[in-house]
Amino acid sequence: MSLWPVYTGTNEPHDGISELPPPPPWRAFDGGPVLETPADDGSATSPDRVHRAHTYRATETCVQLVNAALYLRRPLLVTGPPGSGKSSLAYAVARELGLGPVLRWNITSRSTLHDGLYQYDPLSRLYAAGRAPGSRAPRAPRDGAGVEDHLRLGPLGTALLPYARPRALLIDEIDKSDLDLPNDLLNILEEGQYEIPELVRIAKHTPKADLLADGSDEPVTVERGRVRCRAFPFVVLTSNGEREFPPAFLRRCVTLRLRQPRDEHLEEIVRAHLGEPDAYARTLITRFLERGTAGELATDQLLNAIYLTGAAGIDATSRDELARQLMPYLTQSPDTDPNAV
Repeated sequence: MSLWPVYTGTNEPHDGISELPPPPPWRAFDGGPVLETPADDGSATSPDRVHRAHTYRATETCVQLVNAALYLRRPLLVTGPPGSGKSSLAYAVARELGLGPVLRWNITSRSTLHDGLYQYDPLSRLYAAGRAPGSRAPRAPRDGAGVEDHLRLGPLGTALLPYARPRALLIDEIDKSDLDLPNDLLNILEEGQYEIPELVRIAKHTPKADLLADGSDEPVTVERGRVRCRAFPFVVLTSNGEREFPPAFLRRCVTLRLRQPRDEHLEEIVRAHLGEPDAYARTLITRFLERGTAGELATDQLLNAIYLTGAAGIDATSRDELARQLMPYLTQSPDTDPNAV
């Protein structure tokens, strides 16, 4: 019997992913040979991300839509203001469901689909073959031998390897990309597969190549230059809402819109990070909530203010001034903020 919800949002690790039912017929994949998901010992993740994975507090809507993405084998597009926990969600889900280290692709205006799939350095291959560019030294072997030594899979390319269990892939700040990248992702995320032309060209002579995957020093075998997933990865695309996406892209995603936490949810987040709030911390929470209706604030600002103003030896006046400086509106200078704490 299938389990709903697979992701519970309790932050308690479990093996519920093994209870995930078969995908819809139009989202079934059969890549191979099957790979085991690497264990996450925390060494590949920053302390900040480890902490946030442990302390993330999901809303009921968040839990429902994460499970929808898992069941449907669709990417989850998470939108919301800075500090609302968009990227932390990927780490929390990966930790609870045992999806291994999170593969992270940070998007910039120069990012291309190729960057996410794999990197190939042809110049290093020429130098390794003893032939500098422009020289008359012997050419690299015609059959392409050794090309795999100069290839490495990117985070997207690694996530689509034929793992027995889904990997977690965070594509962070997709709204900062070139206009073409969301459309370029459509076919890859729809088909769950891609080709590496440099390996396809030599497949007749070298049908198998051992490549390094993203975030690992262990090689994986790619046959005939083609990669096809088996368990579709849990893909989280984050956006600060700075642009609109094409309808064709949105149709292929499950969309989760996060808002800044309010009331009990905000207090629960503070408690998870810093323990039971004292009287002054509760005052800051109240002021933060009141000010949040007039401008853009991030939960991180509140956590920083509560942590620092709890230090011993700070008098009341200095404490209020410090809190004011730590919680300016994100779109205003603290010196011109008329609603400062």
